[in-house]
Amino acid sequence: MRIIAGKMKGLSIKAVPGHSTRPTTDKVRESIFNMIGPYFQNEVGLDLYAGSGALGIEALSRGFSKVIFVDRDYKAVQTINENLKRSHFKENAEVYRNDAKIALKALKKRNIFFSYIFLDPPYNKTTVSDIETIQSFGLLSHSGRIIVEHAKEFELHNQIGEIVRTKYETYGSTSISIFSYKMNTRGI
Repeated sequence: MRIIAGKMKGLSIKAVPGHSTRPTTDKVRESIFNMIGPYFQNEVGLDLYAGSGALGIEALSRGFSKVIFVDRDYKAVQTINENLKRSHFKENAEVYRNDAKIALKALKKRNIFFSYIFLDPPYNKTTVSDIETIQSFGLLSHSGRIIVEHAKEFELHNQIGEIVRTKYETYGSTSISIFSYKMNTRGI
């Protein structure tokens, strides 16, 4: 795996050892950033189910000012920390070993608003409840986006509460759905 664009373009990053995670391929990661915009300025992101941290590190390389990484797997958290050190983004990141639901509750208490939230859960895990929780906790800024990587066979609703799907693409067995608040359906 490598960083595709930005400050650390071309840098190799490690995958999580073993088979506990499924890394986002370079092609899918590049497609995600083509869908949401290639470069950013001072955005704050959340990489939930972070795995190796590739999505969040790519975001930092492209101009995010901060990304919070969450994964419950010990090997994943170690890998994220190694990749952050290797990419020189350690000071722009927070890394937590925690369950997604517990992490979202903790973030609510901190009163943080995210511009972009990346959800890449195990393909057999539903993300609808995560989107509902993010919405009910007010973690997504009003102009923010939720980017969900999921199995092509897994059907997500076009609308979940006040969050609507604004883009959908499929790459082999992987699909990408992008959600934002109803009032922000233009501009993607």
